[in-house]
Amino acid sequence: MESVAAMTIEIHKPELEALIRQRMKIGGFHNVEDALMQALETSPVTQAKLVTEAKNGTGADLIAAMQASPYREIEIEPARYRMPVRDVSF
Repeated sequence: MESVAAMTIEIHKPELEALIRQRMKIGGFHNVEDALMQALETSPVTQAKLVTEAKNGTGADLIAAMQASPYREIEIEPARYRMPVRDVSF
């Protein structure tokens, strides 16, 4: 099992600390780690990399992702409905 070292992060801008504390107080984040995780996951660099990886994916990658999904029981086939048809006179 890998050991994980703790990391200390210093915030030098009081307004940033105040904003994080405010968001935690109103329930936006449970803790500072949640705030950092959201910031990192939504950063433009991450989004660009995700798009690039998606473009380079293969059918095998898609199948593996679907099989690893915790929601495998969800039906992905679209429901089929007959469209109403009206008589047309010419």
